[in-house]
Amino acid sequence: MKRASGRVVDLEEAERRVHQVRRKGGTVVLANGAFDLLHVGHLRYLEDARGQGDLLIVGVNSDTSVRRLKGPGRPLLPEAERAELVAGLRAVDLVVIFAGEHVGGLLDRLRPDVHAKGTDYTPETVPERDLVAAYGGRTHICGDPKNHASTTLIERIRQAGAYRRG
Repeated sequence: MKRASGRVVDLEEAERRVHQVRRKGGTVVLANGAFDLLHVGHLRYLEDARGQGDLLIVGVNSDTSVRRLKGPGRPLLPEAERAELVAGLRAVDLVVIFAGEHVGGLLDRLRPDVHAKGTDYTPETVPERDLVAAYGGRTHICGDPKNHASTTLIERIRQAGAYRRG
């Protein structure tokens, strides 16, 4: 059985795969996020993103960047495990761990045809939209309404634990 961790690659391997797909006339999609506690909203987001092209690469925030974005105590899972979980989803072709708080550096290197973002954004509020447009790519908002969030699930788990202890 092929392990999902084999689809977690470094940036150079991701670039190589992007070039292979482009030589065949394919479309490259990049989605990104922390994926701290995998839930159905993540699945729906990535399945929708996959429908936008031929190769779906997912950028997973590094542990350091998740701590800066989400605060102390996060991430719950280390970056290697989060990346492997995401890579195990059928919709995902490759996963790259990236260090920045924003995905701009990854977009600049890979230059995907489509940058997929979740419904917590609009096309106007995606921070990297100008970068993507500048090299000729497009931004696509995908997934279902933002009714699912790792932060909400973590809080529900904490409350359930406090209830049982009380």
